[in-house]
Amino acid sequence: MGNFKEDIARVKALVFDVDGVFTDGKITVTPDNQFVRSYNAKDGFGMKVLTSRGYRVAIITGGRGSSLLERFRMLGVEDVYTDCFEKGKALEDFVARKGLKYEEILYMGDDIPDIEPMSRVGVPVCPADAAVDVIRAARYVSAFKGGEGCVRDIIEQVMRSQGTWFAEGYHTTLTSA
Repeated sequence: MGNFKEDIARVKALVFDVDGVFTDGKITVTPDNQFVRSYNAKDGFGMKVLTSRGYRVAIITGGRGSSLLERFRMLGVEDVYTDCFEKGKALEDFVARKGLKYEEILYMGDDIPDIEPMSRVGVPVCPADAAVDVIRAARYVSAFKGGEGCVRDIIEQVMRSQGTWFAEGYHTTLTSA
């Protein structure tokens, strides 16, 4: 394990929790038992750029619901583990199926169930408002809270370190996130 900037330059895959990372953690349950979350558009655009550049991305969440699945499908994420409370096992599956090494993975989580998978990866990170124990387990704490740009923050850092974020004069044909 080198310094943080050197290690993010070697990241090949990014794994994220959802509630408290992509969202502020608030969930509305509708009368027909659907789950409604609010997502940050800048985080979404960052994810769309990340997946369009060929990075491997996984979502590992205890959350569930058709809108969650649709959100990440729209962003190009193929590996979505929902209703997952053994996040370490989901991470093992992702690593094995994609032929990855743990040190090549960045994991962003915000609460106690994320600590175990964070302890396995090369670059464990979290939002500014993560649980205290998660902050202790992280190598980097974003200046941004969950649902307020922490995902975009870490995506930009990884991609800038690897020269894959937007260069001057580079235009995108990505659709909105």
